[in-house]
Amino acid sequence: MNSLSIRLQLSLAVSLIFLLMLLGWVSHQTLYQMTRDVIYSRLEHDAESLLAALQLEENPADSKRKIIVKNKRLSQIYLQPFSGHYFLIVFRDGSTISSRSLWDFDFQKSLSEASINHASLVKGPEQEQLLIFSNDYQKYDYHFTFYVAEDIQTSLNSVDQFINKILLLMLSGLFLLIVIQTLVIRKTFQKLIPVQQEIKQLESGKIDKLSENVPTEIQSLVIEFNHLLKQLSLRLERSRNALGNLSHALIGPLNLLLQYFDSDITQQNNNRQLAQQQTSRIQVLMERELKRARLAGNGFSNVRFNPTSDLSDLIKLLHQIYQRKNLHIELKVPSDMPLFGDREDMLELIGNLLDNACKWAEAKVFCELCFDSVITIVIKDDGLGISEQEIEQLILRGSRLDETIEGHGLGLAIAKDIVKLYEGDISFSSSDIGGLQVKINFPLING
Repeated sequence: MNSLSIRLQLSLAVSLIFLLMLLGWVSHQTLYQMTRDVIYSRLEHDAESLLAALQLEENPADSKRKIIVKNKRLSQIYLQPFSGHYFLIVFRDGSTISSRSLWDFDFQKSLSEASINHASLVKGPEQEQLLIFSNDYQKYDYHFTFYVAEDIQTSLNSVDQFINKILLLMLSGLFLLIVIQTLVIRKTFQKLIPVQQEIKQLESGKIDKLSENVPTEIQSLVIEFNHLLKQLSLRLERSRNALGNLSHALIGPLNLLLQYFDSDITQQNNNRQLAQQQTSRIQVLMERELKRARLAGNGFSNVRFNPTSDLSDLIKLLHQIYQRKNLHIELKVPSDMPLFGDREDMLELIGNLLDNACKWAEAKVFCELCFDSVITIVIKDDGLGISEQEIEQLILRGSRLDETIEGHGLGLAIAKDIVKLYEGDISFSSSDIGGLQVKINFPLING
């Protein structure tokens, strides 16, 4: 199930149903307890009234006195058979006095489950549920236990009917909330339709990026998408420039080779050396592009650049490429250096600069990375060094200080494009160890 709308609706429905069940159960238990408390309190007051109705009467036959209940002082409900209101008095000697409403029902058997001074539920004469109030009393030197009972089934049924009505109302509210939520979700997702339309316009070339005026929840996604789109666009531009430079470098040697093969035998002998030079030049150009691919690595695109591990591998590769020069390449990276940039971009950038440094170095190449408010990369060599005029010439695409050797120009121009992509700056100067020093600063937030 990949639909966010369905997931949201199901989550809401399940949450509301659970809440409804919990609320229903709590309401049911609360009302039940309130009903029992109210009836129990009434029974306690009835017991006091019934206690006042007890009088001591002397039997003329044996002159013995006994306690009786004056019916005139009783509520009529205790006189009606099976009225649902009952009382029973149990004396210490086992004798009892019961309400007329019990008729001939042996209520004392049902009271075996009742607890003194606690509310208890027992079965009544008609199997109805009775709530019992019981307590021990003393009057006229007689000790007895007073039981007062009331049918609470009718009250509990009323509570059930009330709860059912509340549940029905809640179910109606639940259905209404789900309908409203469904409409809200649909209207919310309609705000994504312009994004979908812009992606189609982007595909057709009508726009070059997505509008960032979108809901907050997806704004960061759109910003990252635009950033990635910008990276890919600049990377494509670099690739086109690289292919253009390569084509421009190859067209001259190829034209000379075509002229050589189109010429007669005498001219071929005279131009053989020139043809060999141009063939060697083509080989050098191809090896340079292959080396660039090797320096860029074979990782996935858009993987973050890890200076510690990625540069160690790059240094090993440069040692293999320039093993005849026996160079000492020193790398200095802080242990807490953060990941920054795209791995492919950074390897191409630093790889090109280190490759140029190794090419012109006598014995030492130095590479240092550090960070504070910006990320700084410094690469320098101990080569012959260059003048200020030559430094200005370096940043011109395809310009070289030595046309017979693969030089700084093209690699540094590519480096400049990558620095521009990350909104950084690059500077050239003479290094303190004799050769060229290249310094790059990247905003840390863009890292």
